[in-house]
Amino acid sequence: MLIYLLKRILLMVPTLFGALAITFVVIQFVPGGPVEQLMAEARANQRGGGEGGYRASRDNDAKQIAALKKQYGFDKPAHVRFVEMIGNFLRFDLGRSFLQNKDVWTLIKEKLPVSISLGLWTFLFTYLISIPLGVVKAVREGTRFDALTSLVVLIGYAIPGFVLGLFLIVLFAGGTFWELFPLRGLTSDNWAELAWPARITDYFWHITLPLICMVIGSFAIVTMLTKNTFVEEMRKQYVLVARAKGLSQKRVLFKHIFRNALIPLITGFPAAFVGAFFAGSVLIETLFSLDGLGLLSYESVVRRDYPVVLGSLYLFTLIGLVVKLIADLLYVLVDPRVQFTSVGK
Repeated sequence: MLIYLLKRILLMVPTLFGALAITFVVIQFVPGGPVEQLMAEARANQRGGGEGGYRASRDNDAKQIAALKKQYGFDKPAHVRFVEMIGNFLRFDLGRSFLQNKDVWTLIKEKLPVSISLGLWTFLFTYLISIPLGVVKAVREGTRFDALTSLVVLIGYAIPGFVLGLFLIVLFAGGTFWELFPLRGLTSDNWAELAWPARITDYFWHITLPLICMVIGSFAIVTMLTKNTFVEEMRKQYVLVARAKGLSQKRVLFKHIFRNALIPLITGFPAAFVGAFFAGSVLIETLFSLDGLGLLSYESVVRRDYPVVLGSLYLFTLIGLVVKLIADLLYVLVDPRVQFTSVGK
């Protein structure tokens, strides 16, 4: 086990390096970099009579462009910038945003409350509801309950989250009918003045609609995976033998089937965990005016804010690799028959 852990940790290095290298190379060929973005904003400010951070003339003053390139390090060769970036990342220095003039760490921490709120509750509700529902569907396979619940979860999966969000806004957030839920933010303006029970109520009052949009599409995948896995396990020989020995249905289900059926669910755990916490949903965040990591990542790509793009990629990839390693270790806890000693032979 120890040798396997060391191998996996060592393999994280080229994986992380490769993801950063590919992204960095692609960035070099993307038109409209941050210098061009800043020059365009400066020209727009000049036309509107405003004072920008840089005054750009109509003929694209070469001195200003050179100054911008020097300020942001674009006067250095690409390979030098890449080596410096890797060195900074090893010290967990993610750099400074070109366009917002803030540390990338600071920007990520500012967006974390939204992403943690949506991600935590989406992840918990998805698994706490879908796994029991999938188990019940497996036990009652072929019944009317199985058919109706399959229809409901598949309809929810087919409806895009932003379409459901628009429907909920129109129906419950003052769009046309009722104004039962707020339309923006995680909390009310007077949240700090409220007592703790009122704060908790206010918090859940704000995230109810976006949480419904985030969760509804995840039910089908986890529920149907759980059901199909349990059905497959229930048909295996060891289950028939256990029942023939007189063991109760409950004991067979939770002592024998449940442990084996958990393995496919654990396989998808890392992607679900990282996706729920860090991927976010740009459209959902935009609809409900929630400024999270999903919106930050999208805006940084559109505006060519490369330190934010690469810093976020480094952090999320590292977290994903660590979570994947933890998931592999969980295999052993769920099924002791899984052995890693032969890996690499």
